[in-house]
Amino acid sequence: MKELEQTWRWFGSSDPVSLQDVKQTGATGIVTALHHIPHGEVWTTDEILKRKNEIAQQGLNWSVVESITVHENIKTRSGNYKAYIEKYKTSIRNVAQCGIKIITYNFMPVNDWTRTSLTHKMHDGSLALYFNWIDLAVFDIYILKRKAAATSYNKSILTQAETRFQSYTAEQLEALANTVMFGIPGEEKITTASMLKKLEAYDTIDAAALQDNLCYFLSEISPVAEEFGIKLAIHPDDPPFPILGLPRIVSTLSDVQYLLNKIDNPANGVCFCTGSFGANPSNDLPTMAKAIGNRIHFAHLRNVKKDTEGNFFEADHLDGDNDMYAVMKELLLIQQSKEESIPFRPDHGHQMLDDMGKVTNPGYSAIGRLRGLAELRGLQMGILRSDYLFKK
Repeated sequence: MKELEQTWRWFGSSDPVSLQDVKQTGATGIVTALHHIPHGEVWTTDEILKRKNEIAQQGLNWSVVESITVHENIKTRSGNYKAYIEKYKTSIRNVAQCGIKIITYNFMPVNDWTRTSLTHKMHDGSLALYFNWIDLAVFDIYILKRKAAATSYNKSILTQAETRFQSYTAEQLEALANTVMFGIPGEEKITTASMLKKLEAYDTIDAAALQDNLCYFLSEISPVAEEFGIKLAIHPDDPPFPILGLPRIVSTLSDVQYLLNKIDNPANGVCFCTGSFGANPSNDLPTMAKAIGNRIHFAHLRNVKKDTEGNFFEADHLDGDNDMYAVMKELLLIQQSKEESIPFRPDHGHQMLDDMGKVTNPGYSAIGRLRGLAELRGLQMGILRSDYLFKK
């Protein structure tokens, strides 16, 4: 029986979790990116090989690129977007030349991901990432001061946001702003001024227009990826619903099916993130995995717990609203029909035990992810050792 490849996200030499640490987790593959290269610029073979050799020296393999960031001009199809697409194609060729076969990316406008707390206290004292609509409204209306921001929220949230804003200290408001705009570790931080400017570029871009821009981008790069043996894996929207006045186009099964059917190229695939898809209550993850099938090129496995207001926190990997057992079974069924291994990584973990007193990248502390990987490895082994897969 074929297993999924077990990988670990690493942010480079500045990551508090070293490659030597990763070796002790049981992961064999590394998921990383060249975060020091500005968005839109070419990844040269020299820089790629430098990182690849650093990983290989520790007996590990660079399995997945996460991510080659898509420049905002491509997303808005404005300015010199065609030049940036050509640079992206060059990066794809260079990654392939260096022997890496999977590239993850996302098409989320402005923010790669959004949370309102990085230190949500769990029942056991560990810390998790959290998204809360009231805090987002506080940021949007009172800190960012986006034009017409109030129209994005219902009356109940507006009332609670006003009360919460009045109760927050200046330090709490600053912390909230820094959390929402945290971005990717190792990359340049965004400011409220720069965020507002980027948001304005989407005033005339609705979901249909953004979807069209994504399909245009994929029609350009998918043939290159196919020619050079690269699998493209788009990451879903995180969170999977409109925020800050921005459209979302990779949040549901219908979104994904449209994308895969419109650009019907085997290189065009999905990063199946159970945390991102799972934060949308309309998504049935095992059904989604089965429907997407062998177009799943990479998987992020984590869990969430949602409330009736649409807020959510990141739960233990085998806890929460997502049936990870059923998801893992579907992924392993897909794996049996594929020659190449589908990599997965434990996505986000709680800050816990000795990591509580350390500087860590939010969601990417060592021990919480180690627990998640151990649970997921055990789940995979249990399914493969059973006769379940032969009963389908």
